[in-house]
Amino acid sequence: MTDTMDTTDAGNAIEVRTQAGATSSERDVLRDVEDSVLWIATAMIHHANRVRPNPSGMKVGGHQASSASLVTIMTALWFERLRPEDRVSVKPHASPVLHAINYLLGELDQRYLTTLREFGGLQSYPSRAKDPDPVDYSTGSVGIGATAPIWGAMARRYVDTAFGGPDTVSHDVPATGRQYSLVGDAELDEGAVWEAILDPAVAELGEIVWIVDLNRQSLDRVVPNIAAGRLEAMFAAAGWQVLTVAFGALLEALFARPGGDALRRRIVGMSNPEYQRLLRCDADELRTRLPGEGADGEAIAALVADVDDTELVRAFRNLGGHDLDALRNAFDAIDDTRPTVIIAYTIKGHRLPTEGHPQNHSALLTVEQFEDLAADMGRDPQNPWARPHVDSDAGRLCALTADRLRRTPVSAATPPTVPADFGRTPAGTSTTQAALGRVLLDLTRSAPDAAARVVTVSPDVSSTTNLAGWLNKVGVWSPQERQDWFADDPETIMHWREKPTGQHMELGIAETNLVGLIGELGATWSRWGQPLFPIGVLYDPFVERALEPWSYGIYAGGQSILVGTPSGVTLAAEGGAHQSITTPSVGLEQPGCVSWEPAFAVDVEWTLLASMAQLGRPDGTSSYLRLSTRPVDQSLAAVPTDPAARERRRRHVVAGAYLLRRAERPAVTLVGMGALVTETLAAADRLADLGIDADVVCVTSPGLLFEAVQARRGVQDGSSWILDRVFPADRAVPMVTVLDGHPHTLAFLATVNRVESISLGVSRFGQVGSLEEVYRWHGIDTDSVVRAALDLVGDEPGRS
Repeated sequence: MTDTMDTTDAGNAIEVRTQAGATSSERDVLRDVEDSVLWIATAMIHHANRVRPNPSGMKVGGHQASSASLVTIMTALWFERLRPEDRVSVKPHASPVLHAINYLLGELDQRYLTTLREFGGLQSYPSRAKDPDPVDYSTGSVGIGATAPIWGAMARRYVDTAFGGPDTVSHDVPATGRQYSLVGDAELDEGAVWEAILDPAVAELGEIVWIVDLNRQSLDRVVPNIAAGRLEAMFAAAGWQVLTVAFGALLEALFARPGGDALRRRIVGMSNPEYQRLLRCDADELRTRLPGEGADGEAIAALVADVDDTELVRAFRNLGGHDLDALRNAFDAIDDTRPTVIIAYTIKGHRLPTEGHPQNHSALLTVEQFEDLAADMGRDPQNPWARPHVDSDAGRLCALTADRLRRTPVSAATPPTVPADFGRTPAGTSTTQAALGRVLLDLTRSAPDAAARVVTVSPDVSSTTNLAGWLNKVGVWSPQERQDWFADDPETIMHWREKPTGQHMELGIAETNLVGLIGELGATWSRWGQPLFPIGVLYDPFVERALEPWSYGIYAGGQSILVGTPSGVTLAAEGGAHQSITTPSVGLEQPGCVSWEPAFAVDVEWTLLASMAQLGRPDGTSSYLRLSTRPVDQSLAAVPTDPAARERRRRHVVAGAYLLRRAERPAVTLVGMGALVTETLAAADRLADLGIDADVVCVTSPGLLFEAVQARRGVQDGSSWILDRVFPADRAVPMVTVLDGHPHTLAFLATVNRVESISLGVSRFGQVGSLEEVYRWHGIDTDSVVRAALDLVGDEPGRS
């Protein structure tokens, strides 16, 4: 197969040849278990589509062919290789195989086998949060689940160095187990995969093992031009060990006969589509078409002429990913000093009637085909859930495997108490971005136990996001201590001290890697019982680039804090490409997350501490803070000096909004958020000069306010008390909202008391310029706020 089966490239890959492995009896037992896995996985999908009532008539699906291509690999991995400390990410479309294995191991009740893709039943794709049986990594979002074990390995190493863990085994690989990813070859098209593979930190993770299910088919077709040699070279260039499992024992036996070298050249040289087409042939047609038209045709024809029909058909399909001994040899060859990828050649739909068909991705067996498969495998289609008998060799293997893989339940430590308030009132002029670093440093002094759980992650922007002071204080995490050659350089302000006790982790510039890592750092409380407070910091314009993997991490149970800074068109000099517009509304809409956009340094302190207090616990949530580089006069915050009044202000800040200025008889309410609070207050002053008094409300979390509105209307659970404090009905007047982001983010606030409103914000790409010019161009400057208020209430004097 010219495009995918060239296993002789420049020595980058090791081709694993089949040798004598298990005894014949052991191999037969494992094959019996493999048959059970294939049958139960196929039957689960069949039941969901052909048996279970479906009044809507809408497709259920379940990917029988994609599951079948991984059955041998997963059988060999689970029933021979895995240890309880290992973790596995299973490709999304093989979820029925995972459930079938868990059922055979007694980890899944039989009643769930009929609930695939049913409400409250087994999920479409493996889910840590929603499936009833053990799932190590949620998958389903292309490329994200595949890379999760990389970040899981890094998170595990961090936990072990920070809080103590098992001693290391040979080659400096932690005794905490391997991290496996089972990846479909089409998934390697996803850029997130290569961003992770190429990060320099990954080359040190010897516990990483990827197994590529190379079935050479995507959703729509046989893939013509993905070269295995190219994949091998790309992995090898990133420092990975590459093992290629191309052919099984039956095919290797044919290669050893006279004419076998010609047959090998023919199979290796044919295109993917031709090989797939030959899978659809019976023995007679295969003898006719396999020799081809080349010089080796006569030798191949002579070889296959004397091969039994059944043997010929089986041998032609005998690729390495379906050969237990070939896979066993590959597992034995893993070098634990570096990451490993095993490229295993497989057939999509292996052993099913849809085997190798170019459109088999979503194909389902008919009732007749299912019954024929049952007859071929000696199964009862009316009783498809029968396990191997407990006294059979296969039954005993299942029981022994279940005992071997049984994990000790994790007892999660209680996260340390996070203070709510340091008691300081920032003065002078500062930015919310600078406040981030100050809060982290204050935490080390005020609450060292909580500070010890903080780990910050940045994609090469620590110095430009005000993390330098924190980084100098806690150091950079590394599995081994490295010498800082600039430690004695007086002009070096940020010191890059790498050591196992460091609390900052820096990856390359790929944002998807950053959020993948903080997601796994945020799951350590449930995986290994050690809660962390992970904080990822990146430029806000790139939050949307990182949103999908971060959202998927939240879905999978990872609790973290994402900080986007600098943000908005306030970053005027950087131009439109670096001016985020939609991130405030994205934060509002993200499930499992509270979004914040504080205006003042003290607001950053209170919201960040409140966010940390929600991490590392079963009922925890993630947070997103949108910070700014705009210098703001901190006296505008007017923080109360009375302790009770200060605490009342703090409670309002962390509930979503507070009344920053109260008029005696307001004619209009001005609502500002983040960097635009300065313009909001200035507009209030100018309106007062015109005789129009205004209440000024500072919003810290539009998401929390929206939830309060929904709770008031009985749409969801929760409390609406903050609305009564900030937008009391007896002060209902027309409203102007303004923020450095899309105006619809705050537009819903006018519905609290059903008042007239104008929503100002950013709804077009930005411009380079001064802050005043850019604000004016977008209509979010002080003049624009004043005009909007006058349009609502009129310009008659004496309104106060």
